[in-house]
Amino acid sequence: MSNAELLAILIRTGTPGRSAVDIGRELLHKFKSLRLMSGVDASEFKEISGLKDAKVAQIKAAIELGRRMLSEEKALEGSIKKSSDVANFLMPLMRDLKKERFALLLLDRRNAVSDMIDIDYGTVDRANPYIRDIIQTAIKYNAPSIIVAHNHPSGSVIPSNDDKAFTKSLMMATRATGISFFDHIIIGDNRYFSFADEGLIEEYELKAVREL
Repeated sequence: MSNAELLAILIRTGTPGRSAVDIGRELLHKFKSLRLMSGVDASEFKEISGLKDAKVAQIKAAIELGRRMLSEEKALEGSIKKSSDVANFLMPLMRDLKKERFALLLLDRRNAVSDMIDIDYGTVDRANPYIRDIIQTAIKYNAPSIIVAHNHPSGSVIPSNDDKAFTKSLMMATRATGISFFDHIIIGDNRYFSFADEGLIEEYELKAVREL
């Protein structure tokens, strides 16, 4: 079956003069691919005649299941040993989003991920994660260590000045509360940036020690 025919199964019914397959084709023409469709806001789906809330919700749910299936193939099992372990897991979940998503990964004493919590959803330009929320969440779940991550909808993985300032401030806050801050990962278009790999986490930690 073609992608348009598969979408038609979810759409079920068409409109006068247009079949469900026709609507499926229009979806693919508008959004170019199923992957790009995964990051589209529901309001953009409803710009297509014949797609109302219930049908849009079904399409979005099916796409999200597919995205999570891809992520499960890279499931985080056992101790985190390198940044790519986290980046490969997050890539299918975050790379195609049109708005910034900021996630907190809680690690246990074996450095295995015990939970992933969304801290903030931002605009197309930037997210606004609250350091206090991150610290309080880590304390609430008794997480001795954390990793944070967010996506850049532009696809670029170059950290902004705000990204750098936030990471430094979070390092200061985690040191003050005894929580280990291992990494801040930026997800782009099949690429990622690791503050730890670039030596910035260590650099900020040394600065935090000098400033205490």
